[in-house]
Amino acid sequence: MSGPDPVEIIRARTLDGVAHGFLGRRGGVSTGLYAGLNVGIGSEDDPHAVSENRTRAVAAVLPGARLLTPYQIHSADAVTVLAPYEESLRPRADALVTDRPGLAIGIITADCAPVLFADVQAGVVGAAHAGWKGAIGGVTDSTIAAMEALGARRNRIAAAIGPTIARASYEVDDAFARRFEEADLANERFFAPGKPGHHQFDLEAYVVHRLAAAGLTRIEALGLDTYADADRFFSFRRATHAGEPGYGRQIAIIGIA
Repeated sequence: MSGPDPVEIIRARTLDGVAHGFLGRRGGVSTGLYAGLNVGIGSEDDPHAVSENRTRAVAAVLPGARLLTPYQIHSADAVTVLAPYEESLRPRADALVTDRPGLAIGIITADCAPVLFADVQAGVVGAAHAGWKGAIGGVTDSTIAAMEALGARRNRIAAAIGPTIARASYEVDDAFARRFEEADLANERFFAPGKPGHHQFDLEAYVVHRLAAAGLTRIEALGLDTYADADRFFSFRRATHAGEPGYGRQIAIIGIA
């Protein structure tokens, strides 16, 4: 009798030497709509299954570490974590940074862009949840600033963007596009023509742009579309389009061994 499927860990070359991983839905115990490694505390999945999945996730990336995630609110807020906290006390924020070994910081996504950061020399890591609101609001800038406060230097920080909804799958309306163009006319390049009154938004490319504009030079975008690969990733938009009553969440984790 075969055992459970292993947790799939997707790693970035820019973060070589750092304990990290972008995880999808493979390797978990949830069933039904949430089949696989659903780590979403806010989902309607069986809480015991979610807890087991989170245990499996951190064990796959940084065995023995304490997993810490924020209560995500689509903000630009980054919080520095120096000690473990209970899940009930999760900070309301969309990024965490730490320089403490044994803490695995994680970001939950289901189409938004997970961004992991590391300054190996300083021993500082960060994780950011960059949906469109957080991205345009500057969540990656806040993460970099919080890392610098712990001794990191932006010319040494490497960043990687994990599985996120791709431009071909991300249809938005004129009002959405105008919001970005009003912030910076150059943002027009992140939108491709769609059906009348609509556009296709490249969230991943926009996040790369924000990271580069902040002074980072080591940036990797994995180019994995959460919407298009149902066997591998959860997707809020795909579940919505299918009329499903719920959706799973995946996690990106980074830490200092």
